[in-house]
Amino acid sequence: MHAGAALLPLVLDRVSYAIDGTPLVSELSVTLQAGSRTVILGPNGAGKSLTLRLCHGLLRPTSGSVRWAGAFSGEPMRRQAMVFQRPVMLRRSALANVAYGLKLAGMAKRERDDRARAMLDRVGLLALADRAARSMSGGEQQRVALARAWALQPEVLFLDEPTASLDPAAARAVEAIIRAIHEAGTKIVMTTHNLAQARRLADEILFLDRGRLIERTPAEQFFRAPTTPEATSFLREESI
Repeated sequence: MHAGAALLPLVLDRVSYAIDGTPLVSELSVTLQAGSRTVILGPNGAGKSLTLRLCHGLLRPTSGSVRWAGAFSGEPMRRQAMVFQRPVMLRRSALANVAYGLKLAGMAKRERDDRARAMLDRVGLLALADRAARSMSGGEQQRVALARAWALQPEVLFLDEPTASLDPAAARAVEAIIRAIHEAGTKIVMTTHNLAQARRLADEILFLDRGRLIERTPAEQFFRAPTTPEATSFLREESI
């Protein structure tokens, strides 16, 4: 769906975000490249969700800059998507929820209905296409949200704790969809509290502590031998 220059890499240059003078993200510098799945870990209050929102453009940094490589004004938001822990469902069918994003993107009605059905099929929900999205289970709603985002063929998909409120079976279904989206060529950037999930899905780990990026490591290395005492302590506490 997207012509023109690639959106990635995404460059965060000394990004800070403060509320009433209290810094919540501090001097964060990182370049996110295409391809690898990036998982952001850290204790509660580390700034993980804030960092995702700053990357996505929902929040503007107090200082520093967030730059897309292929960005022109207004363009990046159409080429990347975000799915939240509790996604917002319109008071419509699952199919209409998925088609809505395509309508906003300017796709013709017949084409968007076909695409929406195909995406619901990809996430295993085609049989529920006409069901009211708000009457679905949490896991089903999350799969509708993923189908809605995936339908836009985003270059980057931000996921904020996508399985935090789901049971294990629903979480496994969501993880399988995340893998499929990645394999289809979309860059995944996600936060999670679940270390086992991070092991399964991450290619690289960004570890935040009190609003600072203190470690960026390939996932296998991070779980085997983190390089900072904060990450070592975090892994030890989370695994108890």
